[in-house]
Amino acid sequence: MILQINIVIFNWIKNSKNAMLFWMQENKKYYTLSLLFLPLLSFSQRIDNTASFREIKSNHYFRYYFDNDFFANTDYYYTQGHAFELVSPKLIENPINKLFIKLKNSQQKYGLSFEQIGFTPTSLKSDKILYDDRPFASAILLKSFLISTDTVHKATFSSALSFGIIGPFTSGKEIQTAIHEWIGAQNPLGWQYQIKNDVILNYEIAHEKQLFRLNDIFAINSNAKLRLGTMNTNISGGLTTTFGKINSPFVTSKNKNNFQIYGYWQGQITAVGYDASLQGGLFNKNSPYIITDQNMERFTFQKNFGVVFHSKTFYLEYYRSWLSKEFETGRTHSWGGFRIGFTL
Repeated sequence: MILQINIVIFNWIKNSKNAMLFWMQENKKYYTLSLLFLPLLSFSQRIDNTASFREIKSNHYFRYYFDNDFFANTDYYYTQGHAFELVSPKLIENPINKLFIKLKNSQQKYGLSFEQIGFTPTSLKSDKILYDDRPFASAILLKSFLISTDTVHKATFSSALSFGIIGPFTSGKEIQTAIHEWIGAQNPLGWQYQIKNDVILNYEIAHEKQLFRLNDIFAINSNAKLRLGTMNTNISGGLTTTFGKINSPFVTSKNKNNFQIYGYWQGQITAVGYDASLQGGLFNKNSPYIITDQNMERFTFQKNFGVVFHSKTFYLEYYRSWLSKEFETGRTHSWGGFRIGFTL
């Protein structure tokens, strides 16, 4: 059954890709206008590895992502996440790349990432279901992605396909328990009520466009993203500003600055269609507790800000995020994290 569903979605993605390319070519005027208005809608982003302010000027690098809410002195909702990312020219042979969109006259980066994310309610002390609160949830994903950079029009177009599982199989309880033991915190209770096992298959496309740039010290970009699948279905957009000593991510020439240090601020508005971490899996309806459609907030706002240190071979970032309520009886929440990477 799942195999048949995957084949249907695979064919739908392939047909959608061809249709989108044709529409972009035949309706360049309307496509450009849509990029201006898409930032009015967006989704809350957890682990984002295709943003231009995280660009590494190499087609062969490794990067590790670590998120946790203890950076914001909280312990609820998006509580933990980590990812391993590899970009390599050898991945050009990946057959999934045929599903991805490439800009004309662009440079390509091919990558894979493995991600794990976990969510909890506001209290870990209760061994009962906390109604009107967030359900426990954990997911793991294997993501294949392509970043296509158009140096003429100062834009990037990225595509990604994610496979994975949400539910107890992903060991969210065990990971959080180990972290709490490491930092000397109370063992979390209530994980037996988490979202049950279900399949994840998600496709996403994202566009980023440079709107303004002042030398190598300040820039403003627009960004828009669409996700479809069994984990998230939503549409996104916003604005990102970068400031400091920073090279342009939209050029092919060598870096002017061998060492970069810069900050960034990103604001996004969210239009949410479906979120399995809140509403349960699309196929398995046996989760003991979920957020109902009536309790979902269909629009949210998220802000991200951070600082990046970047040399020719090394990347280091620290960041913080804030997200408005995702459901009516919920709270706002914050988390933080770091990214560390190096060229190969």
